[in-house]
Amino acid sequence: MDAHLKETRISGGVAYDGSFLKVQRDMVRLPDGKEVSREYIKHPGAVVILPVLENGDVVLERQFRYPNDRVFIELPAGKLEAGEDHLECAKRELAEETGYTASQWDFVCTIHNAIAYSDEFLDIYLARGLVAGQSRLDDGEFLETISMPLAEMLDAVRSGAITDVKTIIGAFWLEKIQAGTWQPG
Repeated sequence: MDAHLKETRISGGVAYDGSFLKVQRDMVRLPDGKEVSREYIKHPGAVVILPVLENGDVVLERQFRYPNDRVFIELPAGKLEAGEDHLECAKRELAEETGYTASQWDFVCTIHNAIAYSDEFLDIYLARGLVAGQSRLDDGEFLETISMPLAEMLDAVRSGAITDVKTIIGAFWLEKIQAGTWQPG
């Protein structure tokens, strides 16, 4: 059906194999028959959690992100381990990063955040029935847990105080869920 758009891999391999990311370099045949090189980041995938407190506030994190040299406000998230169930990863990441556990989990959607240069995907989960606990941050991980009403979070998106794409998408989903116009899953 989309043959007129499809690029076909001819050859390729790993161009860079790091401890976290791998860069693939492939030769591909374009729909018009020409051959070009494509480089992209291989990523194992990740999860994003939309943790909503009983009063409707959203649990967020403030974390320094080295590539952009600044602190970002973002939703809890984390990378999938090899073979890890996606929901179990979401539960693990929420507890490790924020200390919260949740009694109700709903799959929301899958997003692809960097389609031009990465195969990364993020599965988004809504977490409700939160119970506070002690966070267990990974070695070398530093973050601050905060919460805010959804309206304030949306204002932060509008003003540019929140620019992280997974957090923006999560805020828009939460707005629709809380309004009753969209349902998770």
